[in-house]
Order: sequence, then structure tokens, then C-alpha cells
Amino acid sequence: MDGAAYQRALGLELRRLRLRRKWTRAQLVQRLPGELSAQALASYETGTRSCTVVRFVELCGVLDASPHDLLERVHQVVAHEEYPAALRVDLNRLSHDEHHELIPARRWAAAEVARHASPVRELDYPALESLASLCGLTVLDLVRLLRTEPGTDLA
Repeated sequence: MDGAAYQRALGLELRRLRLRRKWTRAQLVQRLPGELSAQALASYETGTRSCTVVRFVELCGVLDASPHDLLERVHQVVAHEEYPAALRVDLNRLSHDEHHELIPARRWAAAEVARHASPVRELDYPALESLASLCGLTVLDLVRLLRTEPGTDLA
């Protein structure tokens, strides 16, 4: 079992739930019954720090999420390796993609093609996180959209 992958997937799910409510980290922290800094919450969301079971249940309560369902989603993500270490992306194809959700990625890809000789880029996990954030998507949703495009595949 890859504990780091579980922490990262759990953090991304918590972040997705927070963003769905359009809350900042500070707003979520204010709603918690115990003390927690926005910085600590950020470390949970990035998977660089694990939270206690009690804190996890508190977060689920505030985010109106079932702890069981959330852990099941995390397990499915990790078990099916839907968070790749890297993804090979054809920037030319991405710059012409028609998915509305990928408009910011499309603009980025077009700018990259204009600046670089190679239209194929291998995006590591931090790059995928940044691109997903730019598009307002989870990494999982971004990867799913990119995988549906011809010319994209796991590296």
C-alpha cells in the first residue's frame, strides 16, 4: 500500500469538497470545532501531512461529506492508479481541444507551442496539479479529460 498516494488522494478530495462550496481555507478553518491553521489545512490538502481520524471526521462533518464515502473514493482512486506520476500531452492537440473545462489549458498549450520546439510535453504530478487548478478541476478530472484526447497517454 502506498501511504503517500492515499494522503495525496485524500487531500485532493478534501480540497475538491472545499472548492465546491467556494470556501477559502480560512473559511473552512473557521467552521471547524477545534483549532486548526489554514497552513495545516493546506498541508492536509496537498498530502504532505496526515490528519488524525478525529480531525478527518470533523472535516467531513463541516464539508457535509460521509467519511465512509470519502474514503471509498480515495481508495478507488489509489487502487486504480488514476493519479499518474506523469502524463504525456500533445500540446498541439490540447491547444485545439473543444472541452469547455480545458479553455485555460488550451491557452497555456498554445503559448507553450509558440515558445518551444517540441509540441509533446511530459507533465509531472505538480504540473498536473497546477494545470488542474488553473482549469478549476481536480487532478483526477483533468487527467480523465486529457486521456480522452487523441495523442495523450501515460508516460
